[in-house]
Amino acid sequence: MTFYNDIYPFYPLQRISFIFSGRLLTIILVFLVLASSLLLILPGIRGKSRIFWMLRIITSLFIGGVIVVLNFTDNWAEARMTTNATYKSFSSVVINAEVGLHVGLYGINVTLKGNPVVQFNETINYNEMFSWQDLTEEEYEEALEKGLPNPILYIVEKFTLHSPCGLIFQYRYSGRFASATLWTAFCSWLLSNILFSMPVILYAGYMMIVTAGFIFFSMASFSTIMNVPQCVFAIGTDSVLTEYSHSFWLALATGVLCTVIGTVVVTLNFLIPEKMKTAFSVGVDGCEDEDIFYGEGYLNSVFLDGAHSPLSLRVKEDHL
Repeated sequence: MTFYNDIYPFYPLQRISFIFSGRLLTIILVFLVLASSLLLILPGIRGKSRIFWMLRIITSLFIGGVIVVLNFTDNWAEARMTTNATYKSFSSVVINAEVGLHVGLYGINVTLKGNPVVQFNETINYNEMFSWQDLTEEEYEEALEKGLPNPILYIVEKFTLHSPCGLIFQYRYSGRFASATLWTAFCSWLLSNILFSMPVILYAGYMMIVTAGFIFFSMASFSTIMNVPQCVFAIGTDSVLTEYSHSFWLALATGVLCTVIGTVVVTLNFLIPEKMKTAFSVGVDGCEDEDIFYGEGYLNSVFLDGAHSPLSLRVKEDHL
């Protein structure tokens, strides 16, 4: 087939591709604003405690932000290749491009970037997002109607319900359980921060370890996809398999960080509990308030000499 005004026949004009997740951007901005707001109180903290509070705020918000962001990233697993492949249906044009598959907990992201980007008078730079909820035969048909390139259609077809690979069932259910355990880890993180502001530092350390445990559970849930026969993505003369990507290793690093923090807090609480309370600026028990010395006081002797209770006056009258 030939071009008509630089557009393939039977296909609409170029669409606006997926660029960046709006939810992911919103989450990042929320945590940045929260961090900025909390850091404003640092000038009111004196001494070395200011550095400790700054590290505490940054570390805590980093852990919470990562846990939430991991739910919406699309690079838990990925596959990349640079190959020669046919561009679109009804055409024998072959392009050289980099094809990428990025798998998240809620869907996949397929990219196609030409090498060079402009080939045959067309900009080849696609970035398409498909969610598990909407990845059905109807959405695949919509992709066909859009005229998406063959490499993208080939990968998306592997994730349809009727594909013999069954990838959608493997990734959708593993992602669903991984997301559920991540949200549980986020709840544990919230509870640990509440406990850190109370005189129960030991239990706050335990909750940090629990948070790490749920993060590791989410990784284990997603890793179940590697225990089944892998589907090979063959485009042109090259083939590739999916591998763990940045979000998976970021989850591992965050889980290790939570484990270290929880273990250190629990250990130091057993060794130096009073210093731990001072470091975290938690209150003292009510029984300790009774031992407070208020300093030297003075009595009004004139008032005491003139003060007589009714009981003492009645005793004197009886003696008389």
